[in-house]
Amino acid sequence: MADKKKTADKKTPAKKKDGNKAIKWLKEARVEFKKVVWPTKKQVAHNTGIVLTVMAVCAIFIGLIDAGLAELLRIVLSGGNA
Repeated sequence: MADKKKTADKKTPAKKKDGNKAIKWLKEARVEFKKVVWPTKKQVAHNTGIVLTVMAVCAIFIGLIDAGLAELLRIVLSGGNA
């Protein structure tokens, strides 16, 4: 019986410690967010433009490769009688 009581006592403080860890983490995260140097609207717009341009170029490149391979597959499957 005494062993069960000791086990129950150990569980109760653990819950409090977990809650304290979460609060501590949130406080530390808040401090770190204050240290962040956030970009300006102009920087965000510029970087967004670069990302969209690179995405468009990659999409066109992959589309061309896909179309070329589809055509090659069509030729191979038709027996060379395109």
